[in-house]
Amino acid sequence: MFYVYILKCRDDSYYVGHTDNLEKRIEEHRQGVGNGYTSSRLPVALVYSEAFSQRSYALDAEWKLKRWTRKKKEVVIRYGWQALRGFKNKKYE
Repeated sequence: MFYVYILKCRDDSYYVGHTDNLEKRIEEHRQGVGNGYTSSRLPVALVYSEAFSQRSYALDAEWKLKRWTRKKKEVVIRYGWQALRGFKNKKYE
């Protein structure tokens, strides 16, 4: 399985990534492994993840999420992908 995930960082920003081992990758973020985006924004919390059968699907989802606005990411976090069907026509509180 492959996963796309969203982390919420200490500074209230979101980080979007993908992996084939979600538990290991989240632990690496929490430990500040590497000098990436999240290492200077610890602690981080997993706020969303979704499993895919193929890496290309997870990469596609990651690419889409990274380009979306904060509000649109928060809709996915709170309601899931299906809620986006009417995103432009609905108010999300």
